[in-house]
Amino acid sequence: MADTSVGGGSLQGAAPPAIVLTQGAVLRGGIACALLIGLAVAAYLLHITPDRGASASFSLLVGAALGIAFQRGRFCFFCIIRDYIEFKNSGPLFAILAALAVGGIGYTVVFGAFLPNSLTGRLPPQAHIGPVSWVLLAAGIAFGIGMALSGACISGHLYRLGEGYTRAPIALGGSLVGFGIGFFTWQSVYLNTLSQAPVAWLPATFGYSLSLILHLLALAVIGLVLLRRLPDLAGSEGGKLTLERLWKAVFVRRWNPLLTGALVGVIGVFAYFRVEPLGVTAQLGSIARTTLDNAGLLSERLNGLDTFAGCATVVIQTISDNGFLIGALVLASLSMALLGNHFKLSPRLTLRNSTTALLGGVLMGWGSMTALGCTVGTLLSGISAFAISGWVFGAAVFVGVWLGIKLKLHQS
Repeated sequence: MADTSVGGGSLQGAAPPAIVLTQGAVLRGGIACALLIGLAVAAYLLHITPDRGASASFSLLVGAALGIAFQRGRFCFFCIIRDYIEFKNSGPLFAILAALAVGGIGYTVVFGAFLPNSLTGRLPPQAHIGPVSWVLLAAGIAFGIGMALSGACISGHLYRLGEGYTRAPIALGGSLVGFGIGFFTWQSVYLNTLSQAPVAWLPATFGYSLSLILHLLALAVIGLVLLRRLPDLAGSEGGKLTLERLWKAVFVRRWNPLLTGALVGVIGVFAYFRVEPLGVTAQLGSIARTTLDNAGLLSERLNGLDTFAGCATVVIQTISDNGFLIGALVLASLSMALLGNHFKLSPRLTLRNSTTALLGGVLMGWGSMTALGCTVGTLLSGISAFAISGWVFGAAVFVGVWLGIKLKLHQS
């Protein structure tokens, strides 16, 4: 059966849990507050640690902000796309459009500081701008099918891990295997295709102003098309604002997609300006690469891999900035789930849904490694940076999810 538990993508019409100050509610609130305070303390300690510096501290805070926004807005790319394909509900897709619109505007400002003249042939530092080829299409389709099989994208599994989604650890473990497979196939796809593939960046041709106009115009056109499947908006309850209503609006009810998307877009802009573009796979990929390297299974050099921008994978012996980001994402999501009484171990694991979670994770890991990022890195950060690779990957992911749903791969 498809997963319909709290933490999935479809909560429309569901009555929010009532606020009752039971012993369990007080315990959940205490744990949630302790987690949030712990994250703040950890950020401070990282900031004053000489060998970590401000980047690790800021990455941890970015991860916490993402965890809150993802959990409260149910910002899972698979759940959002599934709602549109299966339930004819385009509402959640506006969260992605809002994130991309805000991200595009913010990136334009940051690009102006990093690379004032975009027509020089240079690319802005670290931005997710990758090669465009059939390899990117294959990676996106594989990633989309993996999303359908496992029940979420990689970022979705991370925040739903904090909600008690039992398939998430299996899918994330599978993604490590997929990354490993991607490292073994990299040499072939790079030498035969990626080394000659174009790296297309709109401002290099049109400049910043026209690129932003084209970016916003494309999002507006997509938004107009999606209006046909936008459900009726719920009427305002009216009445006096009470503490109970405020609590439910912040911690219980799903946040408005436009608000969620705008927050994600703002977080992405600040992350790029201070540290690096948003992405959630660099630490996972680095774990896989380090494991294979320590076992002597990888060649000393992976041609071209470290020359492309994206979710960089390196041989490391410590936690990277991205590791602090995804760790904080999970813990912040857990704190929000506890405060809203959304934490629940679900679904019951079976051989079937465990296997599909593992296989889906493998496909997402291979797709992420080959595409140099996932739906957060290559799609969200890439499109915000005006990279054609972001649009190509996004379209391929949509096709992959559509195929997965039509083949009923998500019903496990």
